[in-house]
Amino acid sequence: MKLSRQFTVFGSAIFCVVIFSLYLMLDRGHFDHPKSPRREGTFPKGQLSILQEKIDHLERLLAENNEIISNIRDSVINLSESVKDGQRNPEAVNFSQGSFSELLPSALVSLTIDPEDCSFASKSGSQDSNVQMLDVYNILPFDNPDGGVWKQGFDITYNENEWDDEPLQVFVVPHSHNDPGWLKTFDDYFRDQTQHILNNMVVKLQEDNNRKFMWSEISYFSKWWDGIDSQKKDAVKRLIEDGQFEIVTGGWVMPDEASAHYFALIDQLIEGHQWLEKTLGVKPKSGWAVDPFGHSPTMTYLLKRSGFSNMVIQRVHYSVKKYFATQKTLEFFWRQNWDLGSSTDILCHMMPFYSYDVPHTCGPDPKICCQFDFKRLPGGRVSCPWRVPPEAIHPGNIQHRAWMILDQYRKKSKLFRTKVLLAPLGDDFRYSESSEWDQQYQNYQKLFDFMNSHPELHVKAQFGTLSDYFEALRKAGNLEEKNSNSVFPVLSGDFFTYADRDNHYWSGYFTSRPFYKRLDRVLESYLRAAEMLYSLALVESKKSDKMNAFPSVDHYKLLTEARRNLGLFQHHDAITGTSKDWVVVDYGTRLFHSLMNLKRVITDSAHILILKDKDTYSYNPSAPFLKMDDDQSSQDSLPRKTVIKLSIQPRYLLVYNPTEQERFSVVSVYVNSPKVKVLSPSGKPIMVQVSGVWDGRTTVSHEAYQKINTKEDGKNHQIKMEFAWYGTTSNRDKSGAYLFLPDGEAKPYVFTDPPTIRVTHGRIFSEVTCFFLHLTHTVRLYKVQGLEGESLELSNIVDIRGEYNREIAMRISSDVNSQNRFYTDLNGYQIQPRVAMSKLPLQANIYPMTTMAYIQDSGVRLTLHSAQSLGVTSLKSGQLEVIMDRRLMQDDNRGLGQGLQDNKITANLFRLLLERRNEVDEKEEKSSVSFPSLLSHTTSFFINHPVIPMTTYAESGVPQILNTFSPLTSSMPCDMHVVNLRTIQSKADSGPSDEAALILHRKGLDCKFSNKDTGLLCSTTQGKIKVHKLFNKLIVESLIPTSLSLMHSPPDARNISEINMSSMEINTFRIRLR
Repeated sequence: MKLSRQFTVFGSAIFCVVIFSLYLMLDRGHFDHPKSPRREGTFPKGQLSILQEKIDHLERLLAENNEIISNIRDSVINLSESVKDGQRNPEAVNFSQGSFSELLPSALVSLTIDPEDCSFASKSGSQDSNVQMLDVYNILPFDNPDGGVWKQGFDITYNENEWDDEPLQVFVVPHSHNDPGWLKTFDDYFRDQTQHILNNMVVKLQEDNNRKFMWSEISYFSKWWDGIDSQKKDAVKRLIEDGQFEIVTGGWVMPDEASAHYFALIDQLIEGHQWLEKTLGVKPKSGWAVDPFGHSPTMTYLLKRSGFSNMVIQRVHYSVKKYFATQKTLEFFWRQNWDLGSSTDILCHMMPFYSYDVPHTCGPDPKICCQFDFKRLPGGRVSCPWRVPPEAIHPGNIQHRAWMILDQYRKKSKLFRTKVLLAPLGDDFRYSESSEWDQQYQNYQKLFDFMNSHPELHVKAQFGTLSDYFEALRKAGNLEEKNSNSVFPVLSGDFFTYADRDNHYWSGYFTSRPFYKRLDRVLESYLRAAEMLYSLALVESKKSDKMNAFPSVDHYKLLTEARRNLGLFQHHDAITGTSKDWVVVDYGTRLFHSLMNLKRVITDSAHILILKDKDTYSYNPSAPFLKMDDDQSSQDSLPRKTVIKLSIQPRYLLVYNPTEQERFSVVSVYVNSPKVKVLSPSGKPIMVQVSGVWDGRTTVSHEAYQKINTKEDGKNHQIKMEFAWYGTTSNRDKSGAYLFLPDGEAKPYVFTDPPTIRVTHGRIFSEVTCFFLHLTHTVRLYKVQGLEGESLELSNIVDIRGEYNREIAMRISSDVNSQNRFYTDLNGYQIQPRVAMSKLPLQANIYPMTTMAYIQDSGVRLTLHSAQSLGVTSLKSGQLEVIMDRRLMQDDNRGLGQGLQDNKITANLFRLLLERRNEVDEKEEKSSVSFPSLLSHTTSFFINHPVIPMTTYAESGVPQILNTFSPLTSSMPCDMHVVNLRTIQSKADSGPSDEAALILHRKGLDCKFSNKDTGLLCSTTQGKIKVHKLFNKLIVESLIPTSLSLMHSPPDARNISEINMSSMEINTFRIRLR
């Protein structure tokens, strides 16, 4: 992270290149004292302050000198160790922490990656799972025969006396699935349904202590809690204590697992868990995800590292469910593909049937199960589609009815390995009326009493929570005893792409409403930047009385609101694009509102950090010191850059690098004059490129100019870029918000008029822009030293608002011999190998891409990096295809009741990276695991977290500001990523505490790529970081390991002096800085 000042003299300036810390650090050492008389004139200083500056300068040089010496010492130690190991690498120079600052960016360096840091990728994938999803897909025929009453399954039979020795234990688990927005907005659902469900829960559970209930979405629960009296609050706490009411998962929402980025998944977990801990002292231990449309192992990893032991999932391809039922593998330990041991295992229960509603949860026959959903008793608002209604239980029918449901329970239990059975009892927004609580609980209690009082039935049935179920399951499976062999298999892989029936694959939602999928990623980037700057500004603000004016409490409220708005959007009907039009507007408005607020937090925090003399600090919200350089006018419009007005008086341009590595970056700003000079903090001119800013296809704006930064051109690789249309089938079932049902292969994008093509040349970048009717396509090449020159930037502005049942795709064709294999990321966290299968329909081969997808052969890898989640596939060797937008005129019969006709003008941003691979062995190509290169990881991070330019307000007389504010002593190791530095809420009120959560992720990387001249300014250190060397001018008072979402402290939790992380792990620490 770095804030740097750029200084534009004599007013010309459009676009400034920031050669990040490199330039600045080099300059800082030699040119800090005032040289240019012009600069002297601008800022007259007293003799004392000049003397003070010289002393400061000397102190800095001494500190840097010490740092260099200690780096040289570290390097010598590292070198001698590598010599001892006999691993001599003549090309590599070991630049451990910070010594890169002494290098010129033009020096071509081969990065040092310790061989130990490479061994992880080569060992991964050799682990031992009984069930590997890639193999399951390989052997499944994906046929769909009629299975009888269980349409997608088979006939289940059993022997009456199977339970003689060990009775069947049945846990009926009542639940209510509350979507935080779908057909109504979050607030409307709360007003009409959710508050009544929770109010009734308090009353009805207290009537009988055999009753149980569970809840998962904290967004709703916290809103309800804020509105109830203390008597009700006490009752809830008692119900939790007595085990009648349980919170499961406890995230802000039940998130989508395809489009959500792991940053936001973690953030909404922390938001929920922190609320629970502070308000109720509750720590959930079981996950409950019954409605996300397919399941990702990233979510399982996050739950496991948050201290969870169990989880339930539901929406999995019906063929997979049927196969697992035949193998009795519906309950398994889910292990990460990359895990070399078993530390990521979590016990998972997969529901066997079509849905989580009552007809599909008591057993295989929905016609029977529906008769035990007592909300559907005759005279109510819902009935059974199988036309046999439930009957209230009375002495005359109880024997027959108990036998009917026991038969279903027994059949269902035959699909599992133990005699413990989970029977959920609930559906969407259930239990909102008092009468429903009575109907369900009273009738079931009669059934339980009857069954339990007849020992010849060999059953024990009761209401339970999820924890009750898993406790009994673990006991039955001998999991409590160490060393005993588990009855449950180990599974690795993911559960995309989901199909619930026939060829109805849910791959449409990977792209639906792409405008908001992009807005989500922009908000994530701003939230992370704001969290970090705020945490640092908070520490700074305590250093002098003058700085108490910093609005720490107000800004913490804005941060909390932004976390919650982003969290809400991770819901499985929000980021997925599967809500009603007006609900989408509600989500969009919340995101937009928080985007504006986060800009305030960023500029106000930067202000306090960059001031040279902290005594000059004053906070004036009506005339902020800094402003961002872009503007967005509404929740559904694209951001526009603002024009910086220049005059004789110089303006400051401040650039914030939100990444943890030094960065050699091109920065683009708009100014109102083509006569521009940009100076570095030390007064040296920086290379700029002045380009026109275009109003339309062929008219140049006279109001603004644009400008940019440098690397020698790489090799030429011809890659064909084309666009294509998908239509939808002519059958009754057509594509909609969820489903992709194309009318065959895509048809080429044809245009009657040739496109307007505009070519821009410059010394920093050159670009070609093609204007088509439905899209504007730009390819930009940066001619800069360093990372940005390594890949092509692709951007599309897509507008299909006039189309009818069409989807537009971008296809990249190359000579990479990838055959039918390709790789997509899961949630920006890990890579999952894919195989395009001809036995599956086209739509089944589309997978979610959160940040990247690649194809490769033995010689090269071609990666498409994305700054938004979209659907991706590779249908032919050498191809990658991304669906960019979809406009569909009808509902696809999944409950939404509308098509997708609210399309916006949408921007998509990508980078295309071609890398040469070295020494690849055959085994690797068939492995269940794959990793990006370091260059690829960093490219992905840079495209998702661009530098943030800010300018000082023109009118404000600018006080002296620091050349550079750099909280880190140096670049962090290349494979270490700061996920967040998130100030923790105070235990007393809604303001901040003096602690923050430092979340670090050590990435897994594939080393079989060239490290020469990649523009990476860091090395790797086997996941070790010395805490006292991490921060510059900030003292780490304490750093204590904790579980991922801060819920649990390890038993030996204590202040640590060295961070030590394994590849792929994400660790959270409680940190106090001063």
